[in-house]
Amino acid sequence: MSSRIEQIIEEIEEYIDRDCKYQPLSTTRIIVNKEHLDELLRELRMKTPDEIKRYQKIIANRDAILADAQAKADAMIEEAQVQTTELVSEHEIMQQAYAQANEIVTQATAQAQEIVDQATADANAIRIGAIQYTDDLLANAESIIGHTLDSYTTKYDGLINSLQECYDVVRTNRAELSVSQDDGLDGYPIE
Repeated sequence: MSSRIEQIIEEIEEYIDRDCKYQPLSTTRIIVNKEHLDELLRELRMKTPDEIKRYQKIIANRDAILADAQAKADAMIEEAQVQTTELVSEHEIMQQAYAQANEIVTQATAQAQEIVDQATADANAIRIGAIQYTDDLLANAESIIGHTLDSYTTKYDGLINSLQECYDVVRTNRAELSVSQDDGLDGYPIE
């Protein structure tokens, strides 16, 4: 089952092949109905896969994801500091509090860094996936357009060769007629 994008590309090819006429005195330029071609191209743009739009949105929101991760890390650190303040009433409790606070700060920092790293990795993976998907679509379009160009080049070359042969035959026939006329004027019968 082909995608709507491939169907639109095939419609553009069929339109060029069937409905477009060559410009006078040209074998490579064609005349197109701008409105019809614009309509096909507009539909092609509208059918961009939703995944690409979703990837673009996630990439655009990358800063928001990183800011959210930083806010969570700051909240954890603040919570650790609050706990530290509550535990500093006596010397022994204070030492214990510092140890716990340092452990919580270390854990919170490590967790925050992990969240930031994961968000960055996810955003990069999505960006790479979107670029690869777009490149695959473009490679497919490039292949189709290249095939179409090759096909038309072969057709045009065949047409030119055929016209050249017809031209050569007409020229040869005219030359023979000219010789025959000259023979008839000299008193020889024209066969």
